[in-house]
Amino acid sequence: MNKFDSIRPYLDEEVHEVLVGLSNNRRFLKMLFATGEFKGIRYLPFSRKILSHLLKNKIKNVHDVSTYQDLFEGIVSNVVKTTVNNFSVSGINKLDPKKGYLFISNHRDITLDSALLNLSLHQNNFNTTYSAVGNNLLNEKWASDLMRLNKSFIIDRSDKSKKDIYKSLTLASGFIFDKIRIQNESIWIAQKQGRSKDGNDYTDPSVIKMIHLNSRKKVPVDQYLNSLSVVPVSISYEKDPNDLLKARELYLTDLNQTYIKEPKEDLQSISDGIRGTKGNVSLSIGDEIKFDTDSYEICSDKITKEIKNLYKPHATNFAAAIIQGKKINENIYSADDVDGAIKYLKNRMKIIPEDMHPYLLNQYANPVL
Repeated sequence: MNKFDSIRPYLDEEVHEVLVGLSNNRRFLKMLFATGEFKGIRYLPFSRKILSHLLKNKIKNVHDVSTYQDLFEGIVSNVVKTTVNNFSVSGINKLDPKKGYLFISNHRDITLDSALLNLSLHQNNFNTTYSAVGNNLLNEKWASDLMRLNKSFIIDRSDKSKKDIYKSLTLASGFIFDKIRIQNESIWIAQKQGRSKDGNDYTDPSVIKMIHLNSRKKVPVDQYLNSLSVVPVSISYEKDPNDLLKARELYLTDLNQTYIKEPKEDLQSISDGIRGTKGNVSLSIGDEIKFDTDSYEICSDKITKEIKNLYKPHATNFAAAIIQGKKINENIYSADDVDGAIKYLKNRMKIIPEDMHPYLLNQYANPVL
């Protein structure tokens, strides 16, 4: 038994059996029908059996992670083709295909942030990353299976004892080190727990502490991070399909001090994020960061600064600031572009109560303020 078995992705020899299990999973099949992608068979007699048969036919030759990722690449490419106007990528030419990196990224969409980076890496003949995912997203077995098939490993965020949490986070830290330093593979991890719902991209020092747990008593954090080849990544969406849900969550959190998610809310966010219109999307990959101070806070601030500098604003960012009457330093878009973005945001505002409007606008405006 491997010490990482409890958190690791699926191995080649496990892939086909997991895919067959998904093809027979009633809850997974129900979710697929709910996406609206199978309207032609949804209301036929034995529709679930028909869909199951279609899936099994599609995966009959998928017996390893690489082949599954080829299949997944086609799915993500189709998402870009159908929901993104223009997908731009910068900085990938600075990477060494023979080297493993720790990509630390801002986080706006549950699945697409890492998926779009991996699509870009795969299309440029780099290995895809092993992506960190919180176990709060894995309540449904089929969701867990899909993520672990796609090289996701688990960061435990459950309500355990401090001792158990420390043990599980140390295991995740060891997994990250093993992949980068021993196996020369890359890791993707978000700069903080959960998505940025207010447009403020900052690096949580606790994430850096978790990464360092594996060697915190042996090596200073700056030396340890330098050994992992940290590369900042910044992603920006002109239109966020989950902007209304994020505004609602922030509003209710401020109103009640706490926010309890509805069952399957994260899964709904995943579905909406994939299927919703995103306008232009920019993915920026930065230079490898060199750290020189044994301080979690200073290391975190340095990553934050790099991610913010990489962020490519869209017309919606400036439009949101203008609607709020806030001063912006430099608007790089034409009056027509900004007017169109203002109209788009005002139409979004009509869908939600007025009290939620600032929360909607802030998530777009904050990156350019």
